[in-house]
Amino acid sequence: MLKEFASQHVIGATIINSTGMARELMNKDELNIIGLFRQFLDIKRKESKTIFMVEKEEKVEQVVSIIESIVGSLDKSDTGILFTTPIDFIRAYKQ
Repeated sequence: MLKEFASQHVIGATIINSTGMARELMNKDELNIIGLFRQFLDIKRKESKTIFMVEKEEKVEQVVSIIESIVGSLDKSDTGILFTTPIDFIRAYKQ
């Protein structure tokens, strides 16, 4: 995905390792109901990657298109979540 971002001039992301709440609860076996989620989760995958990006509003659709070309529709279970939020202040951002 990162190579595809770069090839389309979408650059500047921060990537962190992450684990979803359902997976974490399932691993800790704290709630029996979480077992119901097993059918929707990729049990082999232990953690995910969270990508943070700062992009102009007009590039959002391009970013979504790149992501979905790699992972498939985000409407499917256990593929990810994508959202935008306004940034009121930023310093040291290179365009």
